[in-house]
Amino acid sequence: MPGLGSFSLGMIVVVFLIVYFLFSAIKILKEYERGVVFRLGRVIPLKGPGLVIIIPGVDKLVRVSLRTVTMDVPAQDVITRDNVTVKVNAVVYFRPINPIKAITEVEDFYYATSQIAQTTLRSVLGQSQLDDLLTKRDELNAQLQQIIDEQTEPWGVKVSVVEVKNVDLPEEMQRAIAKQAEAERERRAKVIHAEGEFQASQRLADAAKIIATEPSALQLRFLQTLTEFAAEKNSTVVFPLPIDIIKPFIERAKADKPEKAT
Repeated sequence: MPGLGSFSLGMIVVVFLIVYFLFSAIKILKEYERGVVFRLGRVIPLKGPGLVIIIPGVDKLVRVSLRTVTMDVPAQDVITRDNVTVKVNAVVYFRPINPIKAITEVEDFYYATSQIAQTTLRSVLGQSQLDDLLTKRDELNAQLQQIIDEQTEPWGVKVSVVEVKNVDLPEEMQRAIAKQAEAERERRAKVIHAEGEFQASQRLADAAKIIATEPSALQLRFLQTLTEFAAEKNSTVVFPLPIDIIKPFIERAKADKPEKAT
C-alpha cells in the first residue's frame, strides 16, 4: 500500500508538470498581435498570429499589438516666436510596424514616442508666430508628423497623424484678438458702404447723362415722382412746375408779340 500511494503521488506530479508545460508552451496570438520570442536571450523569427509553441524556461514571448495607438499629448507651455505664452495639447496616432525593433531598439516605445511628441511640439510651435498657430494648423500638423516619424523610425514605429487639438490663449490675448476682429469687421463694413456709395454715384451719373440727352425722360421721372407723392395721401403737396412743360407756351407768346406790334 505505501508503494501504491507514492506511485499515485508521482503520477499526479507528472500530470501536473505536463499540464504546466502545455499551458506554458502553447500561446495563442490574435490577428493584430505578433510575438517576439527570445530563445536563451537571442531573438528568433517573429511568431504569430495564431497558435504558437515555445519552450518553457528557454523561450520568452513578448506580445506586440500592431493596432494604431491613439495617444494624447499633455498640454505644453509654448512661447511662440512673437513672445506669446500659450498652452497647446495634441493627439498622436502611431503603430509599430516592426515589432522586433520596437522591443529591442527602445525600452518602452509607448513612453518614448510620448516624450518625443512632447518635445517636438514645444520645439516646432515655439518657432511659429501666433497667427500661424491659429490659422495654419494643417501645415504645422504635417510638420510635426514628419519630424516625429523621423525620430521614431529607428524604433520600428510609424507615426501616421499628429493633430494639434487646443490652443489656450491668455485672457488678455483673447481680449486683444476680439478687439482686432471687431476692428476688422468695422473696416469691412466701411469699405462695403463706400463701395455702395461709389456704385450709386456712378448709376446717378449715368442716369443724369441719359436725362440730359432725352428731355422726355425728365418729364416721365417728374410724373413718376408725382405718383409717389399721391400714394402717400398727404393733404398738401407743393412742387415746382417743370419749365419743359410750359416752354412751348412761352415760346408761342414771344412769337405773338411782334405780330401785335406790327
